Amino acid sequence: MARDLALPRWRWLACGAALLALAAALAPAMAQDIAPVGDPLEVALTTGALLPEEVLRSSALTFPAILEAFEREAAARSDQVSADGAFDLMLKGEYYDRLTGFYSGGYGKVEARQPLRPYGAEVFGSYRVSDGTFPTYEDYNYTNNLGEIKVGALFSLLRNRDIDARRFAIEDSRLAASQARLDVMLVQLNVQHEALRAYYRWVAAGEEMRVFEELLEIAEARQIGLTREVNEGGRARIALTENEQNLLRRRTLLEQARRDLQTAANSLGFYLRDSSGRLLIPTREQLPSARQLKAIPPVRTLLAVPLSDVIQTRPELQTFKLALERAINRVELRRNDLQPSLNASVELSRDFGEIGPGGPGFDSTDTVVGVTFTVPLQRRTARGAVGRAEAELRETELRQRRIADQITTDVNNILENLGAAAKLSELATAEVRQARQMVQAERTRFRLGAGEFFLVNAREETAANAQIGAIRAELAGRLAEASYNAATMNLDALGLE
Repeated sequence: MARDLALPRWRWLACGAALLALAAALAPAMAQDIAPVGDPLEVALTTGALLPEEVLRSSALTFPAILEAFEREAAARSDQVSADGAFDLMLKGEYYDRLTGFYSGGYGKVEARQPLRPYGAEVFGSYRVSDGTFPTYEDYNYTNNLGEIKVGALFSLLRNRDIDARRFAIEDSRLAASQARLDVMLVQLNVQHEALRAYYRWVAAGEEMRVFEELLEIAEARQIGLTREVNEGGRARIALTENEQNLLRRRTLLEQARRDLQTAANSLGFYLRDSSGRLLIPTREQLPSARQLKAIPPVRTLLAVPLSDVIQTRPELQTFKLALERAINRVELRRNDLQPSLNASVELSRDFGEIGPGGPGFDSTDTVVGVTFTVPLQRRTARGAVGRAEAELRETELRQRRIADQITTDVNNILENLGAAAKLSELATAEVRQARQMVQAERTRFRLGAGEFFLVNAREETAANAQIGAIRAELAGRLAEASYNAATMNLDALGLE
């Protein structure tokens, strides 16, 4: 039979173009991005006194660990979009033609398939048109002159009815994205907590250095007076030697204080960064004054909400709740694999136009239903997977209990430290007042000739030690308060609101 090469292929090509346009219109746009953070107040970080809110502002906006957590969240959200892609509308095109030979049959086909979540279903629709003649073993390719339209659906009745790998991936990626968001909060709490602790250590180191500088200045001024008195014969040279010994000791203490201040500054600089991420090491001139320190609200010891509520809102436990949900879903997925597969299908097709070479047998509306059933007999792979998933679920439950108990213990310890720090600070302040009174009394006795020089030095150093004790007691309170704010998720105090 002669082969007619002028086949009406424009019909299925036009149909294919239309379905492609439809699929493009239905395809969801992916727009997942995290809003960029603003630049820190670089001028405030390099000029004037450095205050805690400026430190918290800088670390919240520029610290790499926080930015890394945001990127992990963005990645988790992208995974969620990818999982949703399992239910994207799928378009398939097919073209078949004979270039030589006795038969001239050829056809074109376009098909769209849309997976659905309920019952693991899938609906589809296709258009097929053929021309020419086919051998008997290919006569199913015949259509009428205007082609054939077919619609149908597939359903899962046992396995994959309620859950399958695609639906599990969607739900699992959603939970993973929620966990990533909680991880951002946890990282923010930890970073702001450590930044605040580094700041108060730096402030305390600066205050200690001021105490030792004052102590050294007293000894240096006394050295001048003693030198004059010794030269005039009013005091034995041993007093000058004794004061020189005090000078060496106090210079050593001051040098150690300078080292501690620089170490604390370096540690604080780890959290101070400009917009490009460059470290900014604070200088001594940026230490806040005594008036500015007094303006900082005092340490608070009251728990605004019940302890149980604080623990339940912690990101760690919220993450475990999501982890448990993911583990339960994994168990359900593995149990799904144990079930037999029972799938049903239904199709409805109709040819249009003049009857084609296939004859009148193709000029009808056909309704077809089908059922397929498969079952693995031993199911050892599925049983092993179920056992592993159930063990992982129990492990997660036990870990959640341990972390909850650990958080409860930590919060209780923080509250104890906070209360004790406030009392110790009051005692240290009272000790400073008494030590200063003793210094003044001993200096008066020494000027009147009734006191001993070594007692004056001892009283001064005792007073300095009392000041150092008060500074460290105040530092302990500030550190405990920072831990308290992190444990109770006081976002305002941590510069996160």
